[in-house]
Order: sequence, then C-alpha cells, then structure tokens
Amino acid sequence: MSSKFFVVILAYFVFSVATSAQKKSSKATMISSIDSILQTQIDQEKIPGAVILIKKGKEEIYKNAFGYAQKKNFEQQNLAVLEKTTVKHLYDIASLTKVVGTTSSIMLLVDKGLLKVDEPVGKYIPAFNSPDKANITIRHLLTHTSGLYEWYPLYYRCKNRQETFKLIGELPLAFPVGSGRHYSDLGFTILGQVIEKVSGKSLEDFMAENIFKPLKMNHTMYNPLKHGFTKNIAATSHGNPYEKRMVTDSTLGMQRKEIDPNSWNGWRNYTLRGEVNDGNAWYANEGVSGAAGLFSTVEDLQKLVDVLKHKGKAEKKQFISESTLQLFLTKDQYKNGLGWMMEASNSFMKNAKEGTFGHTGFTGTSITVMPYCDLSIILLINRQNMGLLENKTYYNVNKIREQVFTAVLKYSKSNP
Repeated sequence: MSSKFFVVILAYFVFSVATSAQKKSSKATMISSIDSILQTQIDQEKIPGAVILIKKGKEEIYKNAFGYAQKKNFEQQNLAVLEKTTVKHLYDIASLTKVVGTTSSIMLLVDKGLLKVDEPVGKYIPAFNSPDKANITIRHLLTHTSGLYEWYPLYYRCKNRQETFKLIGELPLAFPVGSGRHYSDLGFTILGQVIEKVSGKSLEDFMAENIFKPLKMNHTMYNPLKHGFTKNIAATSHGNPYEKRMVTDSTLGMQRKEIDPNSWNGWRNYTLRGEVNDGNAWYANEGVSGAAGLFSTVEDLQKLVDVLKHKGKAEKKQFISESTLQLFLTKDQYKNGLGWMMEASNSFMKNAKEGTFGHTGFTGTSITVMPYCDLSIILLINRQNMGLLENKTYYNVNKIREQVFTAVLKYSKSNP
C-alpha cells in the first residue's frame, strides 16, 4: 500500500469518525433541549404531562413520556397518587381527528374514484343544494373556505348525529363561499356525513376498516371506554368550562342570538378521561365526529405519518396513491393543503422548508411532517387537565411546540 493511499484512507476514516461523532452530538443536544423544555413546563405546573415521538427515516430517534396522565381532579386539586404518562397512553387528539381520520378517509375515497374534491357537497347532502350552499364543494370543506360557521353550540339544539347534520344544513352561512379561510368544525362534521353517504358505512366503521386496521393502528378509535379501553388514558378537562364560557361570555364573539345559554344544562361535572373533550362531538354527535373524537397513541399516529412521509406507501404496499397525496399536499391561495396545514408561520412548523405540513388539536396535540428530510414530530400534551387560568383560558402550548420544533429543525440541518 502506497503511503499516499494510506493517507487518503486514514483521512477518510478520521472524517467518518468525526462526522459520526458530530451527528451523535447534535442528536444528544436535541434530546437534552427537548427534555429541558418539557420537564420545565411540568415542573412549573404549566402542563401535566407529554409524550413525544421523533422519527427520521426508519429510525425512532427519540421517543419519551414525561409527567403524568392526570394531575388535577375536578376540584382543581393535585391528586394524592399520580399516574405516570407512558408512550402507550391514549390521548384525546382533538382536531388531529380532522387529518388523521377525516382527511385520510376522503383521500381513500378519492383514490378509489368514489369522490372528487371539486364536486359540490350537494351531490351527496341534499340540504347543500339550497341557493346559499349550492356552490360549496368538498374542497371548500377541506380548506375551511365553505363559509359555514366556525363554531356553533350544536348540543343546544341536537341530541344525536342525524339531528346535527340536519341543523348544519339549515344554518345560514357566516361568510360568502370561497371568500376566505375560516377554520370550521362544522365543515369537517359535514365531511364525516359525506364519508358515510359515499361509503355506505358509519364514519367509525369506515375509518376502522380502511385506515386503522390495515395500518395496525390498534389503539386508535372513537369512544375508547365503549371499546373496553379503561386504562392508560390521559385525562383532559374538568367538564367543558371553556365551551360554557363560549356560550355565556359575549366577549369571545361566539354567542348566537337564537341560543339562550340557560335553555340547556347538560354540562359534564367530572374530569374527562376517555370521553372526548369537544362538546359538539360528545353532546351532539355521540362521541363520533369528523371534526373531533379520536383517541390515539404516538406509536399509532406514527404509522399513518410514515405513509404520508413515504409517498403513500405502507411498507411495500401502496396505501394512498402518490397523485392523491400530491393533490392534498399542494398549497392553496391561503398557503395550506387539503385538510393539512402548510403555512410555515404556525408555531409547530415555524420557519420550516417548503413541503412541510401538520396540524394541531385543542387538547394540546400536534403533528409535524418534513418530507424533504424524512422527519416527523408527534407531540401529545393534555394541557386542559391543569384547568383554566385566571384569564379563563387554557395554557397556550404554542411556545412549547415552537421550541421543540426549533430544536428538531436545528438537528435536521446537521443531519440532512
């Protein structure tokens, strides 16, 4: 071996060792930073607990659980015995239901040629053939541009899902169709009805048979208590105090003139654990809604995220076509996709590169996916269990989401 060749081999070896050490160092730095962020929030009693899963390629580069599944009881007192959170705990994923369940269901129906996103909703829901709603398409519902109310206390007028669907069809529009993005729970509730009409199955059964079972997401479901899951569930709110405020406090701008706040009093008076926090989903939709209601674990959610990261493939099987995935993950004029958020100013994807997408849930949950570097972050926090703050709102976890994402983004730049 010539001395020159030996020098080249030695230099390459040294470079490889140095690069490997640098990668390990950046990973350790990221983990240390995230540990500090989450544990500090728990120590300061801002949040009760959290679970995180970060995956790059096929490697789970960090998975951990922090704090407790429940910290406070209904009287806002600390429990005498605290149950530690684990990565196996089910979380009420709130509006992640919109993307994990509802958007994925619409994707599959589009893939099968049973639905087109630019078809009018009225093709499937007769109530949407009215003059004011006739121009609303499936795309409008997915992009929150339908003009439907952002929120409405459906449970004041509805006791079940069929009554809910009927009422939404009768309500006037709050905005002109297509005039702007107004995030609407009602729009995704109707998407749930569309899925049922097109598939001929209940929303719960369609998701279970076409998404959760094929992907082996065995801990993802509506109404977990009814399915025999009574343990390892993170607690959320103590009743629905914030929604009660939305109905009674005019300063929030959510009151409806036709709703007398005193005409209904079915509020839950206990800490929610295994029952969906969202009032409309629970009181008016029997726990099953296209807008909210799913419970899941980080490991289950990762299985769907892997499909979205890997061009629609579940292992070697094409679960969703690349063309459908591209259709749903192409930015519209409001810089978001169909169902999924893609605007990089959001805290959970702040300053992300083009193509990044994700979503959040009111309970404190979030998913961020960065396809360009095959990396994803799932963060589940049950912030509501700490109760309302003095200003009568829940603790804002956007700062946590941003700090965690910044730490992961820094790591990704060192490990492209």
